[in-house]
Amino acid sequence: MAQSANMNVMIATARKAGRALAKDFREVANLQVSVKGAGDFVTRADMHADQVVKEELIAARPTYGFLAAERNEIEGKDPTRRWIIDAMVGATNFQHGMPHYAVTIALEHKGEIIAGVIYDAAQDECFFAEKGQGAWMNETRMRVSGRRTMSDCVFATGLPSAGRSDLPQTLTDLAQILPVSAGIRNLGAPALDLAYVAAGRVDGFWERRLKVWDMAAGLIILKEAGGFSESIHPGENSLEDGTLIAANDQIFTQLAKAVRKSS
Repeated sequence: MAQSANMNVMIATARKAGRALAKDFREVANLQVSVKGAGDFVTRADMHADQVVKEELIAARPTYGFLAAERNEIEGKDPTRRWIIDAMVGATNFQHGMPHYAVTIALEHKGEIIAGVIYDAAQDECFFAEKGQGAWMNETRMRVSGRRTMSDCVFATGLPSAGRSDLPQTLTDLAQILPVSAGIRNLGAPALDLAYVAAGRVDGFWERRLKVWDMAAGLIILKEAGGFSESIHPGENSLEDGTLIAANDQIFTQLAKAVRKSS
């Protein structure tokens, strides 16, 4: 498949940062950690991977801006383009020795996400997409699942922890969806949840209080794989309000109706 120069840079960068994470993951018990919020740890590995991503992208595209999980926004000389990155989605999984984490890089042009990469180093799976070019996992073209009924579907979501105020809404969501579905998974890495919807491994995903870098790369990958996404609040922008419903084209309306009952 033909890839743009920007995509080649993004994939190479994600893989390099992922290799650094995988190496540190093997030493996870010895890592020093600092708390950046309840249930959300910043590790030395996270900071190292973030630095790798920054250095590689600046070397390749020195005029682009940055919006990153571990640093303040950096405005570039080119005001029309910026990277949106998180060098370790799933930091809590990583800290607890669970191999479900990823490097995520998105490219925004004039306010639109035009390319995204999500690299799962533990599984060596690189999910990526560019606008109009389809969605891929390594060398394989991806497509969302074709399941049509809720009872056949498995969904993913995040569960609020440590006193977050959206717990009542989440419990209402679960009460709506669990009885009519094949199950719900809380995998702890929202970017990978979106990649899994795009790959047809799960049929839909929803969550509140997400960050831009949790969603940016996954949204274009999902779209290019034939999936749908919207804010939980009709008419709003997910990247602005931090809420998201995502699913295959067959089940989206049913999932959205169930989630919006509690909102």
